[in-house]
Amino acid sequence: MKYFYLAASSIILAYIGITIFIYFYQRNLLYHPSENNYLNDKVSFEYEELFINTDENISLKSWFIKKDLSKFKTILFFHGNAGNLLNRVHKLNELNKLNVNILLISWRSFSGNKGKPSEKNFYHDGNRVVEWLNDQGINKNDIILYGESLGTGVATELASKNKFAGVILESPFTSIADSAKIYYPYLPVNLLLKDRYDSKNKIKKINSPILIMHGKKDNIVPQKMGLELFENANNPKFSYFPDNDDHMMEYNDELLFKINNFINNL
Repeated sequence: MKYFYLAASSIILAYIGITIFIYFYQRNLLYHPSENNYLNDKVSFEYEELFINTDENISLKSWFIKKDLSKFKTILFFHGNAGNLLNRVHKLNELNKLNVNILLISWRSFSGNKGKPSEKNFYHDGNRVVEWLNDQGINKNDIILYGESLGTGVATELASKNKFAGVILESPFTSIADSAKIYYPYLPVNLLLKDRYDSKNKIKKINSPILIMHGKKDNIVPQKMGLELFENANNPKFSYFPDNDDHMMEYNDELLFKINNFINNL
């Protein structure tokens, strides 16, 4: 019995230690600004590199592809939780084929930016960038919010508070809590989480046209989350749920057609 109590005590202490570690280290597990992928893609578009001020001493490194600000809609692209601007070159190469302006921003702490990543800070940065576009003469009804993975949480938040020309969500999650329960089923996730990005409760408040895209082979964020968001989204809503795409969706002719058709009907 003595050894049983010692073993049980060791397990409990280990569990408490893991829980404390996860609580204080969770943002390092969620945000990966140093991770790099897709760095060998050649840039085939012309862009202006900008630094958009969103807070005191915080400027976001951004790329702006300007074609015709008065004639075409402008995509405001919110990238995911890993990498830098160069990691999205393959997507911009394809989006650049469409009649649309594109502003790709990098989050604070990403691409050499100062600041610390958090849900609150990302919402703040997203809103300030929308205001910056407004200052350039681009109104919300000419802005398409495009969220990629974690960026879908920011796009959903902003769109739930204001009406935009449209919203595109690529590989979205219902909430960070739902995602965390998949990876950490043994932890009291709801008690520990600092950043929640609760898109499933915000999607119903979006009154802008919405396109949700999610691959069936996504092994990071299950496609069922994208399907759930689509089911709860208001009309007009559009979808693209291919069978063979994983988390980073294949930017092929079919996907580009879906995006182009969505934009042309706004």
